[in-house]
Amino acid sequence: MKSKFIGRNAEMSQLAELWGKRASSLVVCRGRRRIGKSTLIEEFAARSNCRFIEISGLPPDSKMTNQRQLDSFCERLSMQIGCSKVKADSWQGAFAHLAKAVGQRTKTVVLLDEISWMGKYDPAFPGELKNLWDLSLARRDNLVFFVCGSVSAWIQRNILNNTGFVGRISLEFVLDEMRLDDSVGFWGRMSKHLSCGEFFDVLSVTGAVPRYLEEINPRLSADENVRRMCFTSGGYLFRDFDRIFNDVFGESHAIKREIMLSLRSGPKTVSEIAQIVERAKNGHVSEHLVELEKAGFVASDAGVNPETGGKALALRYRIKDNYSRFYLRYVEPHREAIQKGVYAAPPLAELPEWDTVMGLQFENLMLNHLSEFYERLGLDRARVLSIAPYRRAASVRNGPGVQIDLLIQTPKTYFVVEVKRKRRIGVEIEKEVEEKVSRLRVRKGVSVRTALVYQGELDPQVKEDGYFSALIDAETLLRHLRVPQV
Repeated sequence: MKSKFIGRNAEMSQLAELWGKRASSLVVCRGRRRIGKSTLIEEFAARSNCRFIEISGLPPDSKMTNQRQLDSFCERLSMQIGCSKVKADSWQGAFAHLAKAVGQRTKTVVLLDEISWMGKYDPAFPGELKNLWDLSLARRDNLVFFVCGSVSAWIQRNILNNTGFVGRISLEFVLDEMRLDDSVGFWGRMSKHLSCGEFFDVLSVTGAVPRYLEEINPRLSADENVRRMCFTSGGYLFRDFDRIFNDVFGESHAIKREIMLSLRSGPKTVSEIAQIVERAKNGHVSEHLVELEKAGFVASDAGVNPETGGKALALRYRIKDNYSRFYLRYVEPHREAIQKGVYAAPPLAELPEWDTVMGLQFENLMLNHLSEFYERLGLDRARVLSIAPYRRAASVRNGPGVQIDLLIQTPKTYFVVEVKRKRRIGVEIEKEVEEKVSRLRVRKGVSVRTALVYQGELDPQVKEDGYFSALIDAETLLRHLRVPQV
């Protein structure tokens, strides 16, 4: 039985507004694999009560050819419109069949999924797609046409930055992780029996990625789910990283994998990454980082220099995707032991460095969902100048270094935000944060406030002391916690 569609309310509202136009709509959707792009579009078509045509490119392999892509396109089209198999030896011919199938009268949603795989083997593909739109589909008034894919660099180069598509795209969006509160829906009615800690342990490993959350067995504990998915040789998340990484990046996956490995120990600058992978700073490392960022695997955290108000001196990159971060940091180094069953029995909390790794995973998860606690800090988004981790290295000139989990800057106030996952968080957290505040240099006229985002049991004394301007318990981010799902 197909699972109930969960969340994505903002995206669904955006798409629904397209039917109010008096012209057809061309939509570009990007996002990492497993994030639910095609599922979202299929649900949109179902809610719109219209015909849905979906055709996906074939994954690249050493024997893939343009003709194989064409044959697959024609076969899928024939199956969906219920006619005898059509044939084509060019994309002009294939798209002519699609234009005829769409017709003029029926309300229709068309999805060309993994568009980069489909068009990879013919340089004429973007031009033929543009002609399909201009000469046939743009003339409709009851059509929403999606091009979608996980190889964002290809889409950026061949569609978004292609002058042929200028002025033709009605909507372009990147589908990111689900909201944290919506992700609770994947546990269904069992959510009322689970603790906040269990939710966040799973989310810290998987990220709020729908396909991974579908693998959750809500009748098992968080430990049992993580062990089953990550620490058994047949587990879904034991195998998925290389599978999706190689598919998305093809021939360049090896160097991009090296870059990802260089980041598993923490954020780094381009120079630091280049030194680790032994590539020149001005070589291709920067280009690979851009592609990794567009594909949703890494994020660049620059921010504003709090001392000057100008740009930060060094752009730092971190692994954004929680699953990839966890896999490279904790699963891959132990692959051989996992395959031998060594990790199949011990409680996860007893594994080496488990609490440290999960603390960093929780911090990364929070950085990926900043918009969900803006209001709880009393922030007006329009006044935020910068929101990013901050680090200043120690030096003779600058003195002791400082590392802040999240520094939020407005014209008159800086928020030093500490993110902490710990079974019990005591009053010592106040001294830790105060030490960071004392090392932070700020511009004249700017006040500094502190905030704590935490998951765990907080010592009541911390609340009584009033040191923190805001205390955000992670549980408050899960609106549906313990609410039975129908």
